[in-house]
Amino acid sequence: MTTDTLSRVFAALADPTRRDMVARLADGDATANQLAEPYRMTLQAVYKHVRVLEEAGLVSRPRGPQPRAVHLEVQALDLLDTWIERHRVRVERRYRRLDTVLASLEGDDDEHQHGSGHRGRPETAGDPDPA
Repeated sequence: MTTDTLSRVFAALADPTRRDMVARLADGDATANQLAEPYRMTLQAVYKHVRVLEEAGLVSRPRGPQPRAVHLEVQALDLLDTWIERHRVRVERRYRRLDTVLASLEGDDDEHQHGSGHRGRPETAGDPDPA
């Protein structure tokens, strides 16, 4: 998937109406009239949304007379998922490394506080200067 295609997919999904259409198409194909039902917009506006989804490769419509069913292209979602997963794995690795570093720092703090180098309250009661 090229960066341009990825940008088009993300741009298409940036709109909540188009995200909702994609979610509804996950349940099955629908005509533009069916896609338009829950929205207070013209059929022409619905077609514009469908065109943006088509240009991004998220949906397709067969050639032929109206009404034509809009079909969700799962491959586009798979490619998007692959891109997201790759970055999610990288971030998780960074967090695991950070967790390891933080755990080792906590271990150092525990040793420092409970070990021989502890500079807290002196153990002998008669010492007037704790430092």
